[in-house]
Amino acid sequence: MAEKACKSARFPMFVHMFCPKFRKYSRRLLIGTAGCLLSSGIYAQQVKKPSSILPARRWADSVMRHMDTTRKIAQLLMIRVYNPPSPEQAARVEHEIQDLGVGGIVFFQGDPVQQALLTNQYQSMSAIPLWVGIDGEWGLAMRLLGVQPFPKQMQLGALPDASLIYQMGCIVGAQCKRMGIQINFAPDADINNNPDNPVINDRSFGENKFIVARYARAYMQGMQEEGIIAVAKHFPGHGDTEVDSHQDLPVVDKTLRTLDTLELYPFRQLIRAGVKGIMVGHLHVPAIDSTSHMPASLSRKIVTGLLKQRMGYKGLVFTDALDMKGVTNYFQHGEAALQALLAGNDVLVLPENVEEAIDTIAAALRQHRLSMAYLDSKVRRILETKYQLGLAHWQPVDTTYLLEDLNRSVRSVTKLMDDSSFVVLGNDHQFLPFSPESPMRIAYVGVGLDTTQTDFARDLRAYHPVDTYFFPASSPWENIAPLAKKLKYDYDAVIVGVHRLNRYPAHHFGLSEAEILLIQQLQQEARTVTVLFGNPYALQDMHDGEAIVVAYEDDSLAYATAAALLFGRMEPGGRLAVSVSGRYQAGSGLTAWNRTRVVLPYVQPEQVGVDPGILKRIDTLAQEAIAAHATPGCVVLAARDGKIFFHKAYGYLDNGDTLPVQLNTIYDMASCTKVSATTLAAMRLYDEGKLNLDAGLGKYLPWLRGSDKAPLTIRDVMLHQAGLVAWIPFYKNTLYDGVHPDTVLYSHHRDPVHTVRVAENLYINPAYLDSMYMQIRNSKLIPGHRYVYSDNDFILMQKVVEAITGMRLDEYVEKTFYAPLGLTRIGFRPRSFASLNEIAPTENEKQFRLQQLHGDVHDPGAAMFGGISGHAGLFADAYDLAVLMQMLLNGGTLNGQHFLKPSTIQYFTGYRSDISRRGLGWDKPEKDRMKDPEPYPCASASPLTFGHTGFTGTCIWVDPAYKLTFIFLSNRVYPDGGANMKLIQMNIRGRIQQTLYDAMGVQAPKSQIGEK
Repeated sequence: MAEKACKSARFPMFVHMFCPKFRKYSRRLLIGTAGCLLSSGIYAQQVKKPSSILPARRWADSVMRHMDTTRKIAQLLMIRVYNPPSPEQAARVEHEIQDLGVGGIVFFQGDPVQQALLTNQYQSMSAIPLWVGIDGEWGLAMRLLGVQPFPKQMQLGALPDASLIYQMGCIVGAQCKRMGIQINFAPDADINNNPDNPVINDRSFGENKFIVARYARAYMQGMQEEGIIAVAKHFPGHGDTEVDSHQDLPVVDKTLRTLDTLELYPFRQLIRAGVKGIMVGHLHVPAIDSTSHMPASLSRKIVTGLLKQRMGYKGLVFTDALDMKGVTNYFQHGEAALQALLAGNDVLVLPENVEEAIDTIAAALRQHRLSMAYLDSKVRRILETKYQLGLAHWQPVDTTYLLEDLNRSVRSVTKLMDDSSFVVLGNDHQFLPFSPESPMRIAYVGVGLDTTQTDFARDLRAYHPVDTYFFPASSPWENIAPLAKKLKYDYDAVIVGVHRLNRYPAHHFGLSEAEILLIQQLQQEARTVTVLFGNPYALQDMHDGEAIVVAYEDDSLAYATAAALLFGRMEPGGRLAVSVSGRYQAGSGLTAWNRTRVVLPYVQPEQVGVDPGILKRIDTLAQEAIAAHATPGCVVLAARDGKIFFHKAYGYLDNGDTLPVQLNTIYDMASCTKVSATTLAAMRLYDEGKLNLDAGLGKYLPWLRGSDKAPLTIRDVMLHQAGLVAWIPFYKNTLYDGVHPDTVLYSHHRDPVHTVRVAENLYINPAYLDSMYMQIRNSKLIPGHRYVYSDNDFILMQKVVEAITGMRLDEYVEKTFYAPLGLTRIGFRPRSFASLNEIAPTENEKQFRLQQLHGDVHDPGAAMFGGISGHAGLFADAYDLAVLMQMLLNGGTLNGQHFLKPSTIQYFTGYRSDISRRGLGWDKPEKDRMKDPEPYPCASASPLTFGHTGFTGTCIWVDPAYKLTFIFLSNRVYPDGGANMKLIQMNIRGRIQQTLYDAMGVQAPKSQIGEK
């Protein structure tokens, strides 16, 4: 009868305070510093009760009327639950829930779906709704399989501010709600200033009390914003201990003044901020309670005297687990639970024996050591809180898409945390960052790894050729000397990756003596950067070398971030949260590279309003192109508002599947040269008043005077409407049999006569270059005012630029644009700044050059001009192109330098022809894309868009309307030149570009685009 009455009491006729109508009010109420919702009955009588308290009080009273003493005592207890339980464990839990009526359960390691099902099962069998707790300090991944973890708190303590920690708190709170969890025993508010701490260590935000307080508050507020009880721990401070309270009772031998100044500071700040729960640790603090072997968790002087009375805390007080040896070594047979209750705790967590705990407390009631009124006040408070948490209207946990929901947004926020928290130490000689295009010989040695563990090496090779060596933990001493000698003498730089570290300091964090000796020898004898994938305290054994990077975790996210950091794709930003080795103090760490190179930050798509789910289509499209042999591989980069949110490499440099494409692979840009070099130069000269768009070519090129080319205006030339023929096959006149190059005009070796390189082992007499220009001069003009896309237009524009500047085109754009921007992987004649394995090969040419083209321009005319021409010849990687385009998006300014006037950019990139879609040099979207089943370049590109495509399978598109840059690089002409048109026929570039707009939520235009 009593059980039936209790169950019916779960559905009162009151308005649930967490319903949407009252959500705003209830949130404000829950986080108020007075903590009135969680206050004791006595405290509640001292203040005016808000009307929203009344339903909770009525519900609690209605439940308590049907509870006997056993169930009242049991309501204070939270028990350990296993996932999955053994038959014996399951029977025990069911007995303690059904027959005894415990108040809550605490889950540990297990499967999320299994835990959800157990939660539903246990809730359904409990007369009074259970509250569910968990230790989720770095998210539910701390306990649940298959859930992506957040960084541990020591890494979070390295962040420059608490904003990401608040976001983490919100996500962890949402994770808990999704799992039917109401209590998270986090954050850890201990100040860890003892490197030998065997239990707290990386669970702390660090040794700076202000950072610990501020970051713990942010974490707490994020969780409580989601309606979860955050429980700060381990009061009064477990950071400066050398004993694990799981094994014995640590002693905090500090004065009360020291404790008040340091250890208690974070808890005081959390109390002021409205923390709902505080966990008291099993710590002996003689300065406050000198009773022998008295844990703080059982001390009335500490729980009631210090925490509640002196510090004014009104929230719930939880014990640490009462089955830990820090308590059970000195209090047995239920005495720990009784002492904890007498001390003033509200919730008794994980008593060693539930029935003994209940019996001992019941006996104390009979002996008048404890009053029924006191017990009732505790029970009422717990029940009121359960009501406020919505447990009176408990709903089963839905397991549909459960794991997907738990992982939502975790990885993206974790990536941002990695990007901002990795610490760079040392670097006094500016050893870092490495330049991807540097000729340095770089080695990576994986300490603690074997030959199967190559993930970090793979990420490093995305930026630079790196030779890999391994030194497993089991390696003998004899292997140290030969390896150290080879690394010292054969390489300019050695990246020492320290892997497989233990979390805690015992036995040098798990490093063998041989591993430590190798690291130390390399740091002393070679130029090293040591990348520590683990606890920064481990640096006490390895704090020398040119530079050190603290990367915290030994996982794929950390590898990718560390590689990007080492090669300058991102700036350092983290500061050490703790002092290590006596050399580096808390707060140490570089916050910027000392360099001029422009860095576009990498961000998660969500940060710039892009849906990462839709972006996955790009993977499919790239693989579709590769599978159809439209191209052997490609690189796709997209940036918004100067932030790169997508950058991936696909496939291989050739069809042999031997050389994978890297993020920094350099491609032949073909006709993208027209805008990335020649047009930029023309824009700068126009900017400076040196180039008149309405002047004739003859003004700048005297050798054209007297021909019909002289009056052609620069404007018409740049718009491809001057009447020049599209293309002149210069090379055909130099083949003696239609296949092989003339043996007089060409030589297989460079000699005093043949000085211009055309390809590998092929040089031409430079006198023939004048012949090519004369062929343009003498070519017939196309009659009428027509648009004819022509390479000859930009061959002539190159000569105009060179005539005005007195410099060769490649030299001018390098000096004016590329070098000031710090661009090192863009330019003509790429063999001068990159190795062949960094350059994508193009055609296996069957006539003229008769070879696999690799590192030489694909376009035969540009090759005959020595690899430098206004229409082709530029090579680049996607990143450097993105920087160049960002300068244009920024209105001609970047990195504090001015390159072009905004008005010049707008003028050249706008629609400037009445007979075509063209801008000045720049390509544009079709003015009426609605008539085209496959709009060019894609349906959603705005009229402001400008860019260009290249014959080799490249494109650059910039859309100022959405601050979007899209770059696609491929070598579709490998191996059979222009015969393979699949990339164009499949519209791979346009479909990928449209995917970017789809991911931004941009709708395709529904009406004709007017002329601008």
